[in-house]
Amino acid sequence: MEAALISSMDVTGGEQKGSPWAQPRRARPREAPPRWSDYQRDLTEDRRRAEYDHRRCRVVINVSGLKLETQPETLARFPDTLLGDPVRRQQYYDAERREYFFDRHRPSAEAILAFYQTGGKLHRPSEVPLDVFTDELRFFQLGDDVIEKYREKEGFSVASSQLSLNRDGCFGKLWLFLELPGSSVWAKLYAVLCVCFILLSISSLCLETLPGFSERAQNPEVEFTEFFWIETVCVAWFTLEVVLRFVACPSKKDYFRSVLNVFDILAIVPYFITVSVVLASKGETSGLYRKASLTLRLMRLVRVLRIFKLSRYSEGLKMMGSTLAGSGSDIGMLLVFMVILVILFASAIYFVEQLQPEDSESHFSSIPDAFWWAIVTMVTLGYGDTYPQTGAGKFVGSLCALAGILTISLPVPVIVTQFDRLYNQRMEKDWEERTKKNVQGTEEVD
Repeated sequence: MEAALISSMDVTGGEQKGSPWAQPRRARPREAPPRWSDYQRDLTEDRRRAEYDHRRCRVVINVSGLKLETQPETLARFPDTLLGDPVRRQQYYDAERREYFFDRHRPSAEAILAFYQTGGKLHRPSEVPLDVFTDELRFFQLGDDVIEKYREKEGFSVASSQLSLNRDGCFGKLWLFLELPGSSVWAKLYAVLCVCFILLSISSLCLETLPGFSERAQNPEVEFTEFFWIETVCVAWFTLEVVLRFVACPSKKDYFRSVLNVFDILAIVPYFITVSVVLASKGETSGLYRKASLTLRLMRLVRVLRIFKLSRYSEGLKMMGSTLAGSGSDIGMLLVFMVILVILFASAIYFVEQLQPEDSESHFSSIPDAFWWAIVTMVTLGYGDTYPQTGAGKFVGSLCALAGILTISLPVPVIVTQFDRLYNQRMEKDWEERTKKNVQGTEEVD
């Protein structure tokens, strides 16, 4: 028995021939077709023939333990990719296991294989982050066109257009200077100066309403106060900013389509209207100025829109605005539900409270008067100025509060998902910018 054991050992390596852990002497240089002898096991003839044909007509792809099978013709639909080119994928072939092994991200593998099966339709799994899926697309060499379409689908079209601006032209450099504070040191200083003027203008607007200053500001005899001169300096800066942005903007149509640009214009218009009215009514204290005083006070409210200018220099405010804009349909659905519930509970509380004794007066004189109570109850605010007095009315109020909580909580997951998507886009954009800077720095050193 010992002689038989010794004779079955390999004289060079000392390992038992045919053992499963024995290492091959030489790796096969190229993909070898399956051998019929590999299937001569304890199977019927039909089973052996079916398994043999199956392995011969399939391509097995192993991605970190996740095995996927497809036909060679499916991968050949995109011959310029890593999986579609037999020569390029040959380096990942495991001759012993007769499969292609990739030590890559498993959850992204099925989506990439579906790209070949569906003829070019790419869908990112919800559990896969944006940057991870983008790295997998680059590894499997799906092409720049596919990656760009995928990025546009994920909402990166605006970011790409900003990064691809012409930096050589004079107006292109000016637009980058105004739009991207991180493009240079001077751009950062300009952004800080703009924020200071915005804060100065808002502070002046708030301090002007104090009792000690509001009497002087509303006195028609006093034409120009210290707040007027502060406002003049701020408006001059804001006007210069609007003119520079309009001149340097690559597309004048897109300039007026931007909400922030519209806010910039509306924020400076009240000043010029006020100055025009004051100069036109000079010497006529009981004439045009007094007639237009109410209109001028309302025009001053528009100056509050300047606070939205801060969103130009805050990525957090930009993401919040984009989140609300992207969730407009969900917020609209919430408002519709709120209107329905407000009408329902306002009507219920009005008719229920009418059943109370005649000696006690109800707080709800009409259904429209009960709208206010329904709104503050649904948002769980409850000022306490109006409230139900009967037991049935209190029961209706309890249902109103519960319905408000449930209704408001419905769109919250959608808004959070939208914000998370925009946040991931921002993180990937920052990563790309850092990568480009590192590449440019390496090229300059070389």
